[in-house]
Amino acid sequence: MLHTLYGQLAAARRAWYERPGARRRLRRPVISVGNLSVGGTGKTPLVAAIAAWLVSIGERPAILSRGYARKVTTREATVVSDGTRLLTDVAHAGDEPLMLARAVPGAAVVVCAERYAAGLVAEDTLGATVHVLDDGFQHLPLARDLDIVVTAAGTLATDAVLPKGRLREPVSALSRAGLLVVVGATDDEADAEARAYGVPLGLGAARTLGAPVAIEGEPPTRARPLVAMAGIGQPAQFVAALTAHGWRVVDTCAFPDHHWYGAADLTAVARRVAAAGAWGVATTDKDAVRLELLVPLPVAVARWPLTLEIARWDMVTGAIRQVLGGRA
Repeated sequence: MLHTLYGQLAAARRAWYERPGARRRLRRPVISVGNLSVGGTGKTPLVAAIAAWLVSIGERPAILSRGYARKVTTREATVVSDGTRLLTDVAHAGDEPLMLARAVPGAAVVVCAERYAAGLVAEDTLGATVHVLDDGFQHLPLARDLDIVVTAAGTLATDAVLPKGRLREPVSALSRAGLLVVVGATDDEADAEARAYGVPLGLGAARTLGAPVAIEGEPPTRARPLVAMAGIGQPAQFVAALTAHGWRVVDTCAFPDHHWYGAADLTAVARRVAAAGAWGVATTDKDAVRLELLVPLPVAVARWPLTLEIARWDMVTGAIRQVLGGRA
C-alpha cells in the first residue's frame, strides 16, 4: 500500500540524518516544537509561549520558521523581526511567522527553508542566544537539543501515515522526542500516552481563547451569533473552541490552510453573515494577518487569540533550562 511505502521512506530519511555527523549544529541551543501529523495541533501557541518565557528570563530567542505558503520566497534567510521591530510583510514572511513576531516582542523571527541558514543569521547579526525551531520535528538536517512534540488526545492510536491518514511519519519516530504535549488530555493520560510511545514525559494541555479583537467594526458580544471563517489545518477545532467558550456559531466558512483571501471570498462570506443574521465573522490570529491586506472589509470581523495552557508548565521550562545549562 502507498501509505506503507511512505512510512518506510520517512523512517529511512530519519535514519539517514541520525547518522553521526549527518546533521549540522548551530552554536546556540535549539529547541524544536513540532508534531507528527499534518494540520493544527497547537504547536504555534506553544512556540510563542516558549519564546516569551525565554525573553522573560533574559535570553534573546530566535524563532526559526520555514515560512510555509508565503507569497514571496527567496533562497536567503528573511528576517521578519529583529526582536525590536517588524522588518517585512506577510507576503515575504508567511502568516505564522508574522503572527509570532507580533505575539512575542523581544524574540527575533527568521524565515528560510534551510533552518540552519536562518539560525546563522540569527546568531551572527541578531545576537540570538537560543533558537526555537517552529514545526521542526521533521526538519532533520538541523541538530536540536530538545524535541517537543504536540498532539491531540487519542489521535495517534487511530491515525495512519499519509496518504491513508494524517501522520507525516510512523509513530515510532516519537521515541526521539524528549517531551510530548497532549492537547485535550489530563497529565496522567498524557504521561501514559507518552510512555506508550517511548517518550520520557507527557504533559496535558488545553486550548484557551482570549477575548476577541475587532479588525473591522465594533467588538462582538455573545448576544448575537457568529459566522466562523478559518483557513487553518483543522477549522473544526476553532469552531469547537468558540462554542466551548460560550460563543454561538451558526455557520462555518472553511478554507484551505494558509489560504490567501480575495475580495470574492469576503463578498461570499458577507452574504452568509447577512443570511444568518449574525454579528459578523469570527476568525483566528493566523487568518487575521492575511485578512488585514484587504482592509476595509465588507463585513464585521474579529480575531480570537489562541493560547495553550499547560498545568505543569514548570516541567517544560525545567527541560529547557537543562538544555540551556548543558550548552552554556
